[in-house]
Amino acid sequence: MSRNLTPNQRAWERFKRNRPAVFSLIFIAALLVGILIWPMFAPYKPDQMAATQFQPPDGKHWFGTDVHGFDLMTRVMFGARISLMVGLVGATVALVIGVTWGAVAGYLGGRFDSWMMRVVDILYALPAIVFVIVLITVLDTHVKQWIVDQFGSSAGRYTRTAFLFVGLGAVSWLTMARIVRGQVLTLRGRQFVDASRALGANNSRIILHHILPNVLGVIITYVTMTVPAIILYESFLSYLGLGIQPPMASWGSLIAEGASQLNPIRVYWWLLVFPATALVSTLLALNFVGDGLRDAFDPRAG
Repeated sequence: MSRNLTPNQRAWERFKRNRPAVFSLIFIAALLVGILIWPMFAPYKPDQMAATQFQPPDGKHWFGTDVHGFDLMTRVMFGARISLMVGLVGATVALVIGVTWGAVAGYLGGRFDSWMMRVVDILYALPAIVFVIVLITVLDTHVKQWIVDQFGSSAGRYTRTAFLFVGLGAVSWLTMARIVRGQVLTLRGRQFVDASRALGANNSRIILHHILPNVLGVIITYVTMTVPAIILYESFLSYLGLGIQPPMASWGSLIAEGASQLNPIRVYWWLLVFPATALVSTLLALNFVGDGLRDAFDPRAG
């Protein structure tokens, strides 16, 4: 029976045998459903202040309240939206740029390949996180002022978030480009590519319809591993105060707020424990799924 399965079906069968990856996928699906339906059942709004600040976890506030008097569980759930959105949008940007760049370089070969990969090598030499920090600190003020002048002050609140989306994705495509290029180099000389070319298919059709479907497994695997890396980047930037700004919140900004309240007199542990647990659990789940997909699509697997 297994001989009649397609490569993708065999990969899915191997993935289902990987219990940590399956449980992680269920966890991520449950998290996505939870953050989507949370506003319908949330007992508190994100901007609704409680009676007291720094209230420990109890029956009324399961995660306690934060420095502003907001319900921390509500902020963690809404912060999940921002963190996951940054990861997904950044990974999508990396996917589009990396796959396009790597596929074109690998298929054309020759001087085009050499020139395009030298650009990748140069960008690899630049520290990615430093590039994003410079992008945010230098351009955010000027672009924000222009947006405020054109569209009003409400639109200017989202410029830094947009820079995070684009900037993190723009520095995460380099490995994707190298991986796709290597796969395309091995496929462009195959007989089915020569047959398509002989039938009159142009280069774009050959790449889109014949080459990229054969590297889809590798692309999916790397995208899955890119999402947690971008979320971690965003959390680090938010911890430095260069990421998501109040009144918006992400897991990174919540961890930064919790860490700022640590002092020898009193430790408000819940401000740090709950956002950090959510972040670590999600990163671990995403990495388990990525490892499971990598093993499932490994051609050497049985």
